[in-house]
Amino acid sequence: MLKEAIYHRPKDQYAYTACNGSFHIQLRTKHQDVTSVTLFYGDPFEFDNGQWKYTSAQMMQSGTDGLFDYWSIAVSPPQKRLRYAFHLKSFKMELFFTEKGFSDNVHNDFPAYFCLPYYHHSDAFKAPEWVKSTVWYQIFPDRFANGDSSNDPSATLAWNSIEPTSDSIFGGDLRGVIQHLDYLVDLGINGIYFTPLFKANSNHKYDTVDYFQIDPQFGSLQDMKEVVEECHARGIRVMLDAVFNHCGKDFPPFQDVLRHGESSKYKDWFHVSFSSAGDIQYETFAFEKSMPKLNTQHPEVRKLLFDVGQFWIKECHIDGWRLDVANEIDHQFWRDFRYVIKRDDPDVYLVGEVWHDAMPWLDGNQFDAVMNYPFAQMLHQFFAYDVMNVEEFTFTLQKYLHLYPKPVYQTLFNMVGSHDTPRIINLAKMNKQKIKLLSVFQFSFFGSPSIYYGDEIGLTGDQDPGCRKCMEWDASKQDQDMLTFMKKLIQLRKQYPVLGNDGEFQLLSYDKNKNSLCYQRENSKHLVIIIINNHPERQTMLLPLQLKDRTILDLWNSEEFAAHSDQLSITLDGYDFALLLLKK
Repeated sequence: MLKEAIYHRPKDQYAYTACNGSFHIQLRTKHQDVTSVTLFYGDPFEFDNGQWKYTSAQMMQSGTDGLFDYWSIAVSPPQKRLRYAFHLKSFKMELFFTEKGFSDNVHNDFPAYFCLPYYHHSDAFKAPEWVKSTVWYQIFPDRFANGDSSNDPSATLAWNSIEPTSDSIFGGDLRGVIQHLDYLVDLGINGIYFTPLFKANSNHKYDTVDYFQIDPQFGSLQDMKEVVEECHARGIRVMLDAVFNHCGKDFPPFQDVLRHGESSKYKDWFHVSFSSAGDIQYETFAFEKSMPKLNTQHPEVRKLLFDVGQFWIKECHIDGWRLDVANEIDHQFWRDFRYVIKRDDPDVYLVGEVWHDAMPWLDGNQFDAVMNYPFAQMLHQFFAYDVMNVEEFTFTLQKYLHLYPKPVYQTLFNMVGSHDTPRIINLAKMNKQKIKLLSVFQFSFFGSPSIYYGDEIGLTGDQDPGCRKCMEWDASKQDQDMLTFMKKLIQLRKQYPVLGNDGEFQLLSYDKNKNSLCYQRENSKHLVIIIINNHPERQTMLLPLQLKDRTILDLWNSEEFAAHSDQLSITLDGYDFALLLLKK
């Protein structure tokens, strides 16, 4: 048994408390090195005749990533505190693992056990419930729809007249959004995420000049209020984009620094230095000199940004904030920002832009979610790029499923395309069948799925600025087959919550030669088996479940049939899928 591979810490995804008061424990071991794990646990203050009382329970192997196996259990002791240790067995040996290390035998020296001191409800990860049933639609405002030409800047181009460049403006605005809300309702959308709407000089508006003003090319404060009112009337939530890591070069306090140098009262608002010759050096977002980095530890900056967060919630009743470049802002700022926002409205959704392992921000006192780029990249590599086979995908998926506490997965912002990535149809080299497979997985998994505007009609585009082209409103130029497909997929997710966050996920099987995958979603009412053939050829696959004499509904084709044989197989065309429902 390789001791070096055995890992546990009483924090993060390895030990946490759920909102119902249960304790979730996870252990990592070398792949195929351990045959069973038993958890020994008890209350540190409970004794019987001078002997410490403890209980034992078998842990379940919850997954493997090819290098490590993961073991999980949830326990609900009568008390709100826990001491625990692990008893590991292999074919050749056994070990007892505590906070103090390894021993050969089980012992009741509970001060050496791992410790979860006391469960406080306020420490549990909590996010708004409404997010779990939300399907998002991301809008890049200048490119969605031009509903009011009177606010067009002088350089505005005719809609969709050229391929977008880094500085082109096409006149999209808030009135255009209002005019197409019924389209979004018909699609099945019940959440809109707007990239920045505040006054700025670029077309993307990530260089904020005034955080309290809607950019005139998009409309007015009254237009923003009307957007939210019209959305709410249709059951659609609204999330805005906040750029707090940096501002635009024309942000008045930064202009004051440029004019007055060291004598500026705003110099400490930024990360600046001054040479003896009077030259000003300042930190920026990336290396963009037009985006000076804000000092979010400065009291006045903090107050300004907290006021911004509160202003748009109180003034326009928005439902969420997407927080740009969140991983480059200090953690204390985000803790305090969450407190300020949630104090008035706990139902506001806070999403950080973090492109990597985001556990440091998902401990329950910063964000409700992050933009789930690791999830997107995993799907891209298997479904779109063809650089990952099904075995690699399943290993990566299982590693991902042990990255965060389980409650976190239900509210992650699961996008597969955005304003910062090439269009998914381009990633798949224009193979829309592969995009359908990708979408089936996205919409039959945990989280809060998001569609980047136009992906539902096959909009194309390479990396920025290509991925930011104008929305196509001419139905004859839209991919109507893809649009119909996405409508149906969204409708099924809503009709059967087991496909989303009201069901457990389990990988059933995969075939490396066929590049096929089978998994299930299950709750107390339904079991749905999902089979994916990510291969260009027609293939027959055995279902790894005993389904004899069960009635099965093919959800996609609305066909019901009965299984009469001991072993059921299914034949799928190349790049095809099946969703099979069994009622309980």
